[in-house]
Amino acid sequence: MRTPFTELVGCRVPIQLAGMGGVVTPELAAAVTNAGGLGMIGVPMLPAEVVASLLERIAKLAQGPFGATFLMPFLDREALEVAASRARVVELFFGDPDAAIVDAIHRGGALASWQVGSCDEAVAAERAGCDLIVAQCAAAGGHVRGTIGLMPLLSQVLDSVRVPVLAAGGIATARDVAGALATGAAGVRIGTRFLAAAETDMHPTYLAALFAARAEDTVLTTAYSVGWPDAPHRVLRSAVAAAEALDAPIAGETPIGPTRMPIPRFGVYPPIGSTTGRVDAMALYAGESVGAVKLVQPAAEILRELAEGADRILGAPRGA
Repeated sequence: MRTPFTELVGCRVPIQLAGMGGVVTPELAAAVTNAGGLGMIGVPMLPAEVVASLLERIAKLAQGPFGATFLMPFLDREALEVAASRARVVELFFGDPDAAIVDAIHRGGALASWQVGSCDEAVAAERAGCDLIVAQCAAAGGHVRGTIGLMPLLSQVLDSVRVPVLAAGGIATARDVAGALATGAAGVRIGTRFLAAAETDMHPTYLAALFAARAEDTVLTTAYSVGWPDAPHRVLRSAVAAAEALDAPIAGETPIGPTRMPIPRFGVYPPIGSTTGRVDAMALYAGESVGAVKLVQPAAEILRELAEGADRILGAPRGA
C-alpha cells in the first residue's frame, strides 16, 4: 500500500497511530511500527529526560520509523529538540503552525507534522514548512481541533496543499481506511480503535465502557477542563454524567513517575491501567468510531486487518 506518506516516512502501511498521551506505551508504538505503520507516542507535559527515555525504549523495540506528538499549549522546547534528534516524525497539535518550531524539528533531523482542523490551518502548516499534515475532523476522540465532517474537511485540504495529508477522526474499520484513501488522503491516523490493543495501558473500566458504546454515546464538550481549560474534546457521555454526579473534588489517583497524582473531578488526564478511584467519572476519551471497538487484539492484528481489508476493498471491481 505505497502512498506519498509511506514513501516520505519510510513505513509500509499508510496508517499512523494517534499518540494519545498516557495510554500509548512504547510497546504499542513499537508494535504498530513493526507491523508496518507509523507508531507515535504522545509526550505532553513531559520533561526532556523522560521524553528521551521513552523514545529510546521505542527505538530498542521498533524496526522502523516512529514519532512523538506534542501539544502546543504545553510545549517544552528542550523536549522537542530531544524528540527531533531521536524520532522520524515530530508532530504538533492544538496551536497555530509556527515556522520557528518547524525549523527546530528539521534541524534535529526529523520530519515535521502538524495536526489541523481546518483548511486555513492546513495552508498555514504548509507555509510554515511542514512535511505532512493530519486533517482532523469533528468525529475524532480526545482533544479535537476539527469542526466539520471528515469528507468535507479532506476535500478542502487536499485541494489546497501539496504535502501528504492524513485523514483523522471516525476511522476504525477497513472500509473507513479505504474511503479516506479513495478520497485522496495519503494515509490515515487512528486512535480509538487502538485503545483496545493488547499493548495499550488501559484500565478495565475504561475498556468495558468502550465496548458498550456506540457513536451516539460520545459527546464533543469542554467538560474536562481542569488542567486545560476551553479545549474541546470528545468523550463518552457516561463519563460526563458520572463526573456530574460525583460528590467529591477528587475522582482518584494516577501514577506520575514514582509518585501518585490526584485526578480532580473533570480533570484532563485519562485513566491508565493503574489508576485508582472513580475511573468511570474520568476523561474517557473516545471518537465516533467507538462502535468498532469490540475486543482486545494485538496491535499488529488490528493493523493487518485494517490494511489488508482496505486493500481488498480498493482493489475490488466496481459493484463488488
